[in-house]
Parts: sequence; C-alpha cells; structure tokens
Amino acid sequence: MAGTNSELELIREGPVIVLVEPQLGENIGMVARAMANFGLAELRLVNPRDGWPSEKARAAASKADHVVDAARVFATLEEAIADLNFVYATTARLRDGFKRVASPVEATLALRARFRAGEATGILFGRERWGLSNEEVALADEIVTFPVNPAFASLNIAQAVLLMSYEWMKSGMEDVNATPFQAMEQTPATKEQLFGMVDQLEEALDARGYFRPAGKKPKMMDNLRAVLSRPSFSEQEISVLRGVISSLDRFSRKNPRGKASPVPGAPIEDSEHDGGNGSGVGKD
Repeated sequence: MAGTNSELELIREGPVIVLVEPQLGENIGMVARAMANFGLAELRLVNPRDGWPSEKARAAASKADHVVDAARVFATLEEAIADLNFVYATTARLRDGFKRVASPVEATLALRARFRAGEATGILFGRERWGLSNEEVALADEIVTFPVNPAFASLNIAQAVLLMSYEWMKSGMEDVNATPFQAMEQTPATKEQLFGMVDQLEEALDARGYFRPAGKKPKMMDNLRAVLSRPSFSEQEISVLRGVISSLDRFSRKNPRGKASPVPGAPIEDSEHDGGNGSGVGKD
C-alpha cells in the first residue's frame, strides 16, 4: 500500500532502532521505511558494511528521508546504546543465559510505559545472515523473540523491524491493556554508566587473579555482563555497586589470589580452593 500526506505532522517518537553491522543499503532503507510507517524516527547503525551515507538506502526508504538523514553511525554497539536506559535484543534463536524473554506485544507495552516515564529505550537488530552474537545480546536488558513457524523462522531485518514498529504504534492505541509502570524516584542509569561499572569490576577481578584459568576469561566476563545487565539499575544503585567494587580487599593487588602472603605465618591462598574462579557465575 502507498500513501503519504505532507499536510499531516509526522509522528517521531519511541525507542531507538539499532542495526548491528547491516550489510546492504537497501535493507537499511527498508528499515527506515518501516520505522516511518509506525512513527519511529531514530535509527542508529553500528559499523555498516558498505559505509554511510548510502544512496541505495535512500532509494529503498521510499521518502522516509527524515529517518535516513538523521541516522547516526557508531563504531561499536556499546557506543550506540551508551545513553539509553533500557534495551531489548531481538533474536529468533534459543539462547542460554539469564535474560528474560518477552513477546513483541509484551516488549512494546513495556517500552511504551518506559517512554511515558521519560526513559530512553532501544531495540537491537542483528546482521542479516546470523543476527546478534551472544556477547551483543548480553549488553541488552531483555530479549524479544517472534512467534514464527518453527520450521521456517527466517525473517529479514526489515520484516523484524516492521513487526516491532507495528506493535509499538499499536501499544499507544490500547491504553486499556497497557502495563502499569511505577515511575522510579531514582534516575535510571545509562548503559554508559553500566559499562563503566563492568569495566571497573573486570579490572578489579583481573588484579586479584579471579579469571582462572585465563582461557576462560571471555566466557566468565560474558556471564558477568549477562547477570549485571539483567536488572534495570538506577544511577544511585550503580554508585553503590561501584563503591563495593572499590572496597574489595579480600585479595590485595600486591598479593593476588594464588600467591603466598608476605606476612610470616599467614596462610597461602589456594587458587583451586573454591573451584578456581571464586564464584559460580564464571563456571561453564
């Protein structure tokens, strides 16, 4: 169907749409068109394969120029979502982890409530061929997945964005079914603040010999990120947690885990004494 009306004011609101390493300009353009159809306007691109701007994207956008012209490019996903308070990751694959999984209807109702409360939100979409990596999903707060034919679950990126954009607009027309949202008195933390805490924790744990054996560090960090990004922290809660990390003193930096204490007669810490990683979080 075709139809635009230049006399009507464009709706420009709602969550940010983030495309991670999109491959074709045509796909980006079709995403922009889907967004414009249902009132979404902010598009962010993470490392687009064919560069940006793209005339192929503009042609495929079918006059959704306001979305294409305002699109922003980022080198990393962390940078693209740093100023957001809450993020969904879309996936069609079963994932192991700690994330809550929502349907498109549940997700957009929650996003609508957060939007009304003044929060900055976003939805992540992965590559055309294989979607988002586990590490990228770990950066989101929750997962949204689509009820599709299990024997044919292939959606292209524009279709996936269209589904979420449609549910977003529909959520604004069904106040009777909206999920009640208790506005937090505390200021929600941004992803940048959360990433800063995770980086601080990684450095502190590294200095104390937490990542043992060293080869398991990437998996252990994935698990830690998944756990720490699960709640929706406030700025105040992030401050408290960073204070806790700063006061870690069980293993000092000069005497990390697995080394003998310089104090005569003091016990030697055994690196294997509690399973080799200090916590069940990092275990496979």
